[in-house]
Amino acid sequence: MFEIDRLIRLALDEDIGTSDLTTSSVIDPGIKGNAQIIAKEDLILAGIDIFCSVFTFLNSEVKFNKFFKDGDFINSNSAVAEISCDVVDLLRGERVALNFLQRLSGIASLTRKYIDRVKGYNVKVLDTRKTTPGWRSLEKYAVKVGGGINHRSGLFDGILIKDNHIKACGGIRRAVEKARANIPHTFKIEVEAKDIDEVREALESGVETIMLDNMDTEEMEKAVRVINKRAVVEASGGINLDNIVDVAKTGVDLISVGALTHSARACDISMNIVGIKG
Repeated sequence: MFEIDRLIRLALDEDIGTSDLTTSSVIDPGIKGNAQIIAKEDLILAGIDIFCSVFTFLNSEVKFNKFFKDGDFINSNSAVAEISCDVVDLLRGERVALNFLQRLSGIASLTRKYIDRVKGYNVKVLDTRKTTPGWRSLEKYAVKVGGGINHRSGLFDGILIKDNHIKACGGIRRAVEKARANIPHTFKIEVEAKDIDEVREALESGVETIMLDNMDTEEMEKAVRVINKRAVVEASGGINLDNIVDVAKTGVDLISVGALTHSARACDISMNIVGIKG
């Protein structure tokens, strides 16, 4: 929670700075207002509580009426929530609050599209570390809201030996041996493999998960046969809505998609003041 509060504070400081020049020059203090939050397109909602928290930072007496919760599907032109407080605070918080809600709902909505594409296949869709700096916990939360699975949170909570690690160590076997000697026994090891030879080397090294990096589907199918359930198989690299079904058909266990976070479009959500009490 502290991390989210810090992000909200940074975002408000970034936007308001020393003052909201426009609002302070045209709106008298003490005027109360009601606003509606409207979904302008079909979406999966994510971040509604963070949206509300932005206004709580500005006005402790703000009142909310939320019609949906995170994870709900919302039809276009539906009211998501209502908010009441001083008009000055409605206007000061509007853009920051919507930025959180639009971004996170965009990630959740895109994730749900990927999940829906592979329904019926025994495969899980994962995110990656390709996130907005400082927003990782929020963006990974939105992936979960959309039905996806979180990969490791960062470099600190998972062992993933990638191509540059392999080059620097002189091979997969050497990298795995060094990892085994230096990590707690409770950690599993995942290795990135770019071809069948590296898949075999990773298998012989006894790793728990093998990531098939940027392989075409024909080579993925061959890799799955070679691995033969002796390790968890993850597909990664260049996967999108157009080809994810073909990837799922290869028999991999996991599909990681960087686009869930790095290419999600912000959803169209607006805040409209609908009542003023002077």
